[in-house]
Amino acid sequence: MSLARYFPFLRWARPTPRAMFADARAGFSVGLVLVPQAVAYATLAGMPPETGLYAAMIPSIIGVLWGSSSLLAAGPVALTGLLTFGSLQNMGTPGSAEWVTAAMWLAIYSGLIQFALGAFKLGAIANFVSFPALKGFINAAALIIISSQLPALLGIEGGWSLPHVQQWASSLLMLDLTTITTLAIGAGSFVFLLGFKKWMPQQPAVLYVCLLGILISYLTGFVGEGGAVVGALPSGLPSLVMPQVLTFDQHRMLLPAALIVALVSFTEAMSSARTLSRKRGERWDENQELIGQGLAKVASGFFGAFPISGSFSRSALNLYVGATSGWSSIYAALCVAISLMFFTGQLALLPKAVLAAVIIVPVLNLLDFGVFLKLGKSSPEDALTAGVTFVTTLISVPHLHWGVLSGFLLAMLISVYRRSRPRIMEVGLHAEDRVFRDRQRCDLPRLQRQVLMVRIDSALIYTTAPALESFVLDHLDAETREVVILCGGINDIDATGIEMLTELYHYLDKRQIRLRLASVKLQVWQRLERAGFTTLIGSKQCFLTDADVIRSYAPALAQVS
Repeated sequence: MSLARYFPFLRWARPTPRAMFADARAGFSVGLVLVPQAVAYATLAGMPPETGLYAAMIPSIIGVLWGSSSLLAAGPVALTGLLTFGSLQNMGTPGSAEWVTAAMWLAIYSGLIQFALGAFKLGAIANFVSFPALKGFINAAALIIISSQLPALLGIEGGWSLPHVQQWASSLLMLDLTTITTLAIGAGSFVFLLGFKKWMPQQPAVLYVCLLGILISYLTGFVGEGGAVVGALPSGLPSLVMPQVLTFDQHRMLLPAALIVALVSFTEAMSSARTLSRKRGERWDENQELIGQGLAKVASGFFGAFPISGSFSRSALNLYVGATSGWSSIYAALCVAISLMFFTGQLALLPKAVLAAVIIVPVLNLLDFGVFLKLGKSSPEDALTAGVTFVTTLISVPHLHWGVLSGFLLAMLISVYRRSRPRIMEVGLHAEDRVFRDRQRCDLPRLQRQVLMVRIDSALIYTTAPALESFVLDHLDAETREVVILCGGINDIDATGIEMLTELYHYLDKRQIRLRLASVKLQVWQRLERAGFTTLIGSKQCFLTDADVIRSYAPALAQVS
């Protein structure tokens, strides 16, 4: 058995000096952006700032070593950070030891869920979070992230509550220097990042704005004037830690949240991995990526951090700068390690207003309200799913999992509803192309007056079988002597479908009406055969193809009225 099955990084091409240089350049470019983003997303998750750097180091390496997309940049991201913050509301105070412990367990549980899904080849389960539900949630989450960062960006102490806003307004009217300075730093950082994004997107604007913010903070004595900064960070590399013990009830509370984090974060990573695979012309394995992302989350938990995911913006930068392999992520992690060992003192001076801008500007890309109009035009039901998810997510803050659950359940209900209303039609033979078509739509006569021919374009399962039975019974008349079901559109059948066909056969047989099947697909035929239905109906009553049906009834075509 090949070792590459368990260690996928063994499939990487042997690096050349040129490729290693390209990966080093790309890795350090991403790393210089990753360092301030990791600190920012840690604060978004309610975690100590240094835990963002811990999550960006060893876990990101594990993610690329055991994942399938070599350029997917794993690490702290805004959406997963927000989900972490919302999931831990009943577990302690943000930044406290209890909060950090709960975040570590959340990372471990969500990672184990992803690992199990990948190991058992169940990656398709991630698709259960439908596109409309995901879009509704992401739009709402983006608004929540932006609104949560606006107080820090504008210098409103404590948030958007009325007393704090009144206090901020009073300070502004009194020309409080700290408030004005925070406003200037925050607004300036925001405009700076937007400008680089529009006119020089290839430049590491996040690095520039953070360096500028640190310089301004140092030169103006921003900390001494009461300005909000990151604060002291412990220097040195992270070490493996065992999370503290939680009660049984606390573990039980974390499990549903871990499932939501696992599904939503992987859906986000999956989108990035698919984009990278298309641009590079590489194959991508969602199950292997689940294993990699799961192991990365588990590692993040045991290094004292919180759940991570694949970052679209850093992955795109990785590709843009010229990365060729997963070595770029290793170099990015090395950049984080260097920052932890030598530059935590400088990071401590970084104004929180700059971090707020670093969070807000990338999140603006997540806002896509036009998708609601597009969904409304193409599928009102999907637009309803997106809208309900959007509204539920907003009103359930900070318990964001209710938004995802509402979208998931509504999407499932709509899916079942659609499946319960399959496309069923009575068909007739089209004279020009000799193909069976909808009689009502094409105004066709019956092939023979006494023959009812029906086609269903759906799996014949518990949701669709009653509809087919009702359709056949509703279209029987006194002259009907044969019912032919064209099964070319049936690609699956379950026990309910088989039972319905059996009951329909007996019902028709008592009335001296013959039931016949045509164009039965192999997998459906095998199930009918195992259930004994083919013996009951008789193999002579089954046509191999639609052409056999035409040949069988061709002599009677002249009698069609």
